[in-house]
Amino acid sequence: MHLLIVDDHPLFRDALAATIRLAHPDAVLHEADGIEAACAVLAANRSIDLTLLDLSMRGVTGFDGLITIRASFPRIPILIVSGHEDPRIVREALQHGAAGFVPKAMDKATLTRAITEVMSGALFLPPGLAEASAPAPRSKKAPLPERLARLTPQQLRVLMMIRQGKLNKQIAHELQVGDSTVKAHVSEILRKLEVISRTQIVIDTASLDFDQIHNSHSA
Repeated sequence: MHLLIVDDHPLFRDALAATIRLAHPDAVLHEADGIEAACAVLAANRSIDLTLLDLSMRGVTGFDGLITIRASFPRIPILIVSGHEDPRIVREALQHGAAGFVPKAMDKATLTRAITEVMSGALFLPPGLAEASAPAPRSKKAPLPERLARLTPQQLRVLMMIRQGKLNKQIAHELQVGDSTVKAHVSEILRKLEVISRTQIVIDTASLDFDQIHNSHSA
């Protein structure tokens, strides 16, 4: 059994690896400290059976890491091991293709059971979290034009570049600002538009006339 651990905290990767080895001493473990490194490992090791992924890592916004890995390696199941326990985040992770979700606060036995069940093709959620994460009626968002009006002119420019598929580094270069500034803008855009990923930004704004919106912001 080949497993890939994706987390940007070395100590947690070590702890996760030690837990896995107790239950699966013959497992071959691979590690990556980010999404780009994870994709490189997956591309070089087609024998990997399962990816254990942290959602909150440097340079990752919302579910972008999960979406990237799923798009590139759709046949490899992904078990989220995250510090988050918000049922809304759990639901979103499953909707984006995760095969299971284990909060980092859970015990070793739960993680071991999660790996076993996901490897067998099942969907895994810990007891209690499964009930809390059941689909619930969506809270009504404000109309999209109203949410767009919350953005500053600079945030609107960043939004337009996100729709063009540009990465944070490319946006930073074009706007002549630092990567951290772009990340802050992206976080504010997600918050103000009431979405959780860049993908949702593109979907929600796909039919909009951005020239008209930009002109109205500039007026």
